[in-house]
Amino acid sequence: MPSLPSLAAAALALLTPTATAFEYHTFDGPGFPSCYNVSRVHNATSIADMASLVKDLAATQSNPRVRAAGKGHMWYDTQCSDAWTVIIRTENLSEIGDLDLASGAESGSVWVEAGVTFFQLAEYLHARGASVGYTLTNWNITFGGSVAMGAHRSSIREDSMVAAGVLAMDIIDGKGEVRRVVRDEGDDEWLAASTSLGLLGIIARVQLRVYPDTKVYAEQATLDEKDVLDGDIYGMIAPYATANFWWWPYKRKFHHRYYDTVPASSTSQEGFQNTFSVTELEAITARTMLDSGKYLATSNMLAEEIFFGLWSKPNFREKTTNEEIKEWPVYGWNYDVLIGGLYPDQKAEWEYGLAGYTLELAFPITLANKMMKRVRQLFDDELKRGIVMTATYRSGINIKFGKAYFDFLGQVTYNTSDGADWTKGAIMFDFPSFRPTIGDHKRFNEQFYHRVANTLIDEFPCRPHWTKNTREVFTRSVKNLDPDHLRRFKAVRERFDPQGIYRNVIGEILGLY
Repeated sequence: MPSLPSLAAAALALLTPTATAFEYHTFDGPGFPSCYNVSRVHNATSIADMASLVKDLAATQSNPRVRAAGKGHMWYDTQCSDAWTVIIRTENLSEIGDLDLASGAESGSVWVEAGVTFFQLAEYLHARGASVGYTLTNWNITFGGSVAMGAHRSSIREDSMVAAGVLAMDIIDGKGEVRRVVRDEGDDEWLAASTSLGLLGIIARVQLRVYPDTKVYAEQATLDEKDVLDGDIYGMIAPYATANFWWWPYKRKFHHRYYDTVPASSTSQEGFQNTFSVTELEAITARTMLDSGKYLATSNMLAEEIFFGLWSKPNFREKTTNEEIKEWPVYGWNYDVLIGGLYPDQKAEWEYGLAGYTLELAFPITLANKMMKRVRQLFDDELKRGIVMTATYRSGINIKFGKAYFDFLGQVTYNTSDGADWTKGAIMFDFPSFRPTIGDHKRFNEQFYHRVANTLIDEFPCRPHWTKNTREVFTRSVKNLDPDHLRRFKAVRERFDPQGIYRNVIGEILGLY
């Protein structure tokens, strides 16, 4: 009679296709792989379902590989290892509950499952007079994924890393057991889980700090480039609850966007921000123009002129009527103004083939002017050669900021071996660029983008964003990471996942296996 383990292996084999492994793609769709060697995709129906699958794989398979996948904030092929992998999609794990926010209390808490997105939670909390404050990010990202990758809002004054708003989390470890990790800044398990890259296991549930809902305003000013590069960058960001710059290098201009609270009774306006949505006509026009920019600098120059003009206006509508809001400042409820989402009559830009390459690196804000001037010099070096480089993204180059927050792998951690002062916070250089849909998909003057990345990594203490960079950027960036942080993270990883079933390319590059 077959043993129970052999029966389990046989049952699992029936669930596992024998066909050739396939690519699993990013949110941009087919042709944009995040994993190369996926044997199957399992749509999780519950936390118990996920734990059971991991337990079976760990017990019956030789060197299994498992990776969780949420809605998507992944640009490159680093989500998995290159070995055989089972993807567990968390999208259907969308329960929200145990909201505890007493009347008059400054804060409370709520539990969310891994697949809950920020937009789903925002609607739930708003209906109950609450919000997550400033520990939030884009509408389409799941909480499990955002905590794992160290996602953040742009703020120096307020806690802006999503993990900074986490009170506890349940993680399915490498044996399929659910472990609860509770916030404790003196505990290495918490410091590893806070930005884990999914290497400790699947973040199944998260307990979040919540606050009474607020109304906020959004204001935007246009600045000459020299006023930022030679100015008090910290002083232009720190006074506000959240703030950032949009850089237009061809025009040598910045948009300075900043937000803060207002009394709820002070305005009846309910602004809603458009973060990624476009009409089909806008998408086709932009794609045609930017595709020609693969060969003609003048097309990219025209694109930046147009995008600058569009971004100078409020990218908001009145939520109650869907009417365009034409003047700054804009007022509305917390999440609607800070993040928003898609307009009801539009689609996300990637659904129309507007895909991008990305580069995001974080630097100590004490080096903000020096870093920005170095980037300006790189643009000017191309101009001396007769080559005009521009922004090719609809909002320019995004310059974001993060309040210092201590953990092992976060972009804004501090007390690190590089000797830099990260305690005042970080500046993030987030450089998206259009991926041509024609030819070899390389950009106009492709080597410029690699030169920017290599120069910044080699000349400054900096840290990569964990989903917006290539394998090459991660490999080059390792020298800037704290060896002791990596050692302590690895020790926790080995306790949670001794077989290394959750490993990915980034973890391999960092020497965590």
